[in-house]
Amino acid sequence: MTETTQTTTPPVDGAKSRTPEYRLAADALRGLRQDLLHHAFAYRPLPRRSVDGPLIRRLPGRLRQYAVWTPHAVICAAALLTLLIAGADTGADTVLLAPLAVIPILLTMVRPVGAFWLSLAAALLTVPFGSEWGDWPWRPSSFACHLTVLTVVAVRTRPRTAAYMWALTAAYGFLAETLFGSGRYATNTAPMLVVSALILLCVTVWHVRREAEQEVTAQQTVTEHERSRRTLLEERTTIARELHDVVAHHMSVVAIQAEAAPYRVENPPPELEKAFATIRENAVAALTELRRVLGVVRAEDYEAPEAPQPILADLDALLDNVRDAGLTVGKTVTGAVRELPQGVELSAYRIVQEALSNTLRHAPGATARVEIAYVLGGLGLRIVNGPPPQPGLIKPSPGAGHGITGMRERVSMLSGEMTAGATDDGGYEVTVFLPVAAALEDGDA
Repeated sequence: MTETTQTTTPPVDGAKSRTPEYRLAADALRGLRQDLLHHAFAYRPLPRRSVDGPLIRRLPGRLRQYAVWTPHAVICAAALLTLLIAGADTGADTVLLAPLAVIPILLTMVRPVGAFWLSLAAALLTVPFGSEWGDWPWRPSSFACHLTVLTVVAVRTRPRTAAYMWALTAAYGFLAETLFGSGRYATNTAPMLVVSALILLCVTVWHVRREAEQEVTAQQTVTEHERSRRTLLEERTTIARELHDVVAHHMSVVAIQAEAAPYRVENPPPELEKAFATIRENAVAALTELRRVLGVVRAEDYEAPEAPQPILADLDALLDNVRDAGLTVGKTVTGAVRELPQGVELSAYRIVQEALSNTLRHAPGATARVEIAYVLGGLGLRIVNGPPPQPGLIKPSPGAGHGITGMRERVSMLSGEMTAGATDDGGYEVTVFLPVAAALEDGDA
């Protein structure tokens, strides 16, 4: 019987497991070094407020230019107030206390972390001037200065930095009381820690709320972008399906007529038969390729509609339908009415349909007018509606503007022109021109 000996390799020093307490302390020291020691006196100027803010943008133009400096003015006002507190301390040390109380506050506008260290050092320099019966180790001026510096630096940095500053402030206060507090009747480290903790807690809540709002705004922007993109793709899919039906129908007719044409002529020459055969072969190949390319946009369960696609001749039924929904709408036709290519007729019908649907959603109770102009070289459309008669009684339905996007896509695919915008009386107007080549019109006729 063979005895197997198992050898265990001792772990190397780098692979030793650390206790949770050790890792917590190491992370805390690493964060303290990164936030308060690394580039402590780096130049970080306080930015101005944006002119597009919710309050500043409502101010007059000249006043708006000065309002962007509001954060700087608030810090200067706090420095002035601290200067007045330092001046209220009677005695020969007022000249020394005033600069030590003002300079750290002003420094927060350019070097925030360095201002914290300077405020802490200034508080240490004022210790010999403390009263025996109170205001120690924080003189009133250094008390106000350090609270202001903590607040400004916490606003300009992040919550973790505020926690480190509060911990260092507490360490300084307890150290000063322990080493130099013998014989003192009262100290004010506890009030400093309580007041600063409340202020930093409020600043931290503000930070968390602002970050949450920014994250929600960014997510809404991404969602809106994806929704617009999806709507555009869906609209293109719908248009591709409709155009597929239109083009497939005409190509099928061309193929059938090309196949039947030689039989309508008695003893046709071979050249004519060959030409019609070539036409039929090209039509069938084009139809096959069209179905192969555009077939990818059809859903697996999509079924071609049995009814023909709507055209401008069916517009009266659409107008009757929206009238039943409560919209007062009129129609005006100018020019010589003629049959246009089926793609133009279908797009014109869909544009009028979408424009009237937008009127029902966004301007309930308003009146609308549809103008159709058969002009040389194309078709003109104008759909305009007035403002709601009594705003506030009937709330408009929310919308994201995807209907306008779909109309523009249709017009763009036909190389047309479109304008859409509000009118002077508070309504909305959509104007479209769809070009039609003369050869196409003659061919359809």
